Amino acid sequence: MHSRVPEVISALVGLGKTDPDLDGVRIADGAEVTDSAVPDWLVVGYDGDPSGDFEAAQSVAEYVGLGTRREEQFTVTVAAIVSRGDTDIAAARARAYEIGSRVVAWIEASPSLGLPELEAGVGATRLSQGQDPQGAQAVLLLTVTGRGWI
Repeated sequence: MHSRVPEVISALVGLGKTDPDLDGVRIADGAEVTDSAVPDWLVVGYDGDPSGDFEAAQSVAEYVGLGTRREEQFTVTVAAIVSRGDTDIAAARARAYEIGSRVVAWIEASPSLGLPELEAGVGATRLSQGQDPQGAQAVLLLTVTGRGWI
């Protein structure tokens, strides 16, 4: 089965790793098992729920024309995760939105993400925030939606 989802995820990861505005932010391709103490993360292909099903993307495709090509519609979840050692939830939330704004900037600059026959945009966003003994945490989920030919 062919899908544009793997290359969209790879393109987003690549953009994150080369973005100088994300210096100090850990860019990950899906959820990682790590003992890293990095407080700021951008995780492409992750729903932000460490106890959930780790949903990365969804897509549907249908044949168009005489059935020689398919148009795929996709969604890829991207999580901007900020953890702080203090209780300043407003600062954690602001930083999560700052990191998430970079994803929006990449797509506004190149809706194709540098890929042929593809267009993408940021659709819905969701914010969750909370406090635990380790401090404040904000998780901003961005849904990158689009379509491409396969």
